Amino acid sequence: MNLSYFIAKRISFKRTGGFTGTIHRIAVASVAIGLAISLISFMILGGFQNEISNKVFSFTGHYQGMKFMSGNAFEESPTSTKSDFYQNYPEVDFIKHVQVYAHKPGLLKGDQEVEGVLLKGVDKNFDSLTFKASITKGRFIHFSDSSASNEILLSKKVANKLLLDIGESVTMYFVQEPPRFRRFEIVGLYETYLENFDDKILIGDIQTIRNLNGWTDDQVGGFEIFVDDPSKLDVYIDPLYEIMDYDLKLIKITDKYLEIFDWLTLLNNNVYVFLGLILFVAAFNMVSILFILIMERTQMIGILKAVGAKNSQIRKIFVWNGIRIIGRGLLIGNAIGLGLGFLQDQFKLIPLDPESYYMAFVPIHWNWPVFIAMNLMILLVTTLVLFVPAMLISNIKPIKAIRFD
Repeated sequence: MNLSYFIAKRISFKRTGGFTGTIHRIAVASVAIGLAISLISFMILGGFQNEISNKVFSFTGHYQGMKFMSGNAFEESPTSTKSDFYQNYPEVDFIKHVQVYAHKPGLLKGDQEVEGVLLKGVDKNFDSLTFKASITKGRFIHFSDSSASNEILLSKKVANKLLLDIGESVTMYFVQEPPRFRRFEIVGLYETYLENFDDKILIGDIQTIRNLNGWTDDQVGGFEIFVDDPSKLDVYIDPLYEIMDYDLKLIKITDKYLEIFDWLTLLNNNVYVFLGLILFVAAFNMVSILFILIMERTQMIGILKAVGAKNSQIRKIFVWNGIRIIGRGLLIGNAIGLGLGFLQDQFKLIPLDPESYYMAFVPIHWNWPVFIAMNLMILLVTTLVLFVPAMLISNIKPIKAIRFD
């Protein structure tokens, strides 16, 4: 057996009591608490980013393709499903799904109030399964092959303003020449907690907008494009430009809603600074604790030197001791951090104010590569700093050390 490792085991806190045992426990606790807090921070950060990003993407896709236009920003110039892009997109490996849409502004009239809204028309290819997470009451629209459906999904926020609920009918007036109106039945309420959508958008049948605008059955306002990996939006944009029709422009959703995604990116910086501080504190604690252990074991060091032990062997004793402390701290820290994350993920124990945080509870995201990297980083940094106090052993004289009290 390795002599240094054997002695390190003999002086571990399980085999010693009093001051040494207390110092070991403090060291283990400092590593465990630092790791647990780091894990929880990254789980919550990832949860916020995923939750908000998925809400935006479920409403808009990852990219939007539409005609170049000027004038009214609320309505699109029509393009066609017979375009080369729409006909050929299934041949592109990274495109997961494409759905059509169109917008039409108008006034929604309740019994007592009137609200300016934007009707978003979709068809049966709309990814309702992804959007289902935002539906708080009722169901999604049932589409008809023969005529425009009069069913709509209304945001909970607008419904509360107009004192409306599912099962009720509502009239929407469209500002055009001549003015038109349509009666809709509310079949569902959605809530994303994002003002860009909840304040103004209702979802209906795109055929209604075709009929109002005099479009043909193949005309749409644009295409919402979903890709297989949202983290590669910058990578996929150039290949998409290559297959896009010459009269269509491509909009990346992270650019269209820049204020939301910039805020999510800013959260990354905060967590990285926080992780850096935790690493510094953990490393400083390990150096301080190892200095104390060396001072407390000065007589043992003197005796080992007197019987012929080399400085490198004695240094390894304290490095092994430190690694054992770090290992125990990592095990306990993972148990605490992952355990608390699991409880929050399953039981939603910590609520949030949706008006401020865009969600009703603290979200959790399980990013195992990041968790493993964090463990390895803490292990590597704290192990490296162990050699700093261990260098002190070279300056300890055997005679003085044996007499040390």
